[in-house]
Amino acid sequence: MPDNASSMHGIKVLMCAPNGPKLRSDCDVPELIGHALEQDVDLVIIPKERLDDDFFALRTRIAGEVIQKFVNYRLSLAIVGDISLQVSENSALRDFVAESNRGHHIWFVTNLPALDERLKRAHHERQGAARSQT
Repeated sequence: MPDNASSMHGIKVLMCAPNGPKLRSDCDVPELIGHALEQDVDLVIIPKERLDDDFFALRTRIAGEVIQKFVNYRLSLAIVGDISLQVSENSALRDFVAESNRGHHIWFVTNLPALDERLKRAHHERQGAARSQT
């Protein structure tokens, strides 16, 4: 299954296929970002399966470098999948995930329904903000 561009709650997204090439370092990201920019999306959804295990070991700096590339191109990023084992074994990762999830650009969610709910809330917040400006 190839990566697929679509819309979720008014947000253009690129859903990466779980069986696509793994992101092992920040060097693997430019092609994906290029594809996202070609598709004119705002959010890239990457299944946990697409990330190398070293991504979740913050000491490797891979997560920070990968995420920074998305930030540089003003693309939001959602990592989808159960990372409870990785988080339970690493307090720095747990803190990083919690801090990321407080923001609006980098999210870690357990599954697609959780992402859908998050996007639905963001959509309602945007609509409320737009109404208050009129």
